[in-house]
Amino acid sequence: MNHWLIKSEPDVFSIDDLARVKREPWTGVRNYQARNFMWKEMKPGDLALFYHSNAKPPGIAGVAKVAGVPYPDETQFDPKSEYHDPKTTRENPRWWLVDFEFVGKFYDLLPLESIKADPVLSQMMVCQRGTRLSITPVDPLHFKRACKLAGWGAHTVSG
Repeated sequence: MNHWLIKSEPDVFSIDDLARVKREPWTGVRNYQARNFMWKEMKPGDLALFYHSNAKPPGIAGVAKVAGVPYPDETQFDPKSEYHDPKTTRENPRWWLVDFEFVGKFYDLLPLESIKADPVLSQMMVCQRGTRLSITPVDPLHFKRACKLAGWGAHTVSG
């Protein structure tokens, strides 16, 4: 099982939104490296730390799970979408996604400041200068540590 960190701005789509809808396609990713993580490396059942970006404060709000195999992002074909890509075709799609399922919300947000201050978590990609990817791999040790600091035990999140 792989572990991930997925970012979303809470005023666009938050952990509470995912809890409400239960499952959501992760549309609009337009970075090749992040796309490749979803397309080639994510597997159903992989767990992801759900990170609220561009928030005050930013931080990890909960956990989601990859809920299916990758498939083409429909927004690339829609001329009305802000994520439309006129160079892609249905026969040769460029942008792929997976669905994420709600697993749980942390009682308290684990703020970026606390992540950076922790000797273990400070090694996460989200803490590295210049890393702006919306999806990054997470070491299993970091995943477990983040859940522990957020008050989640092994009984709540496996992996």
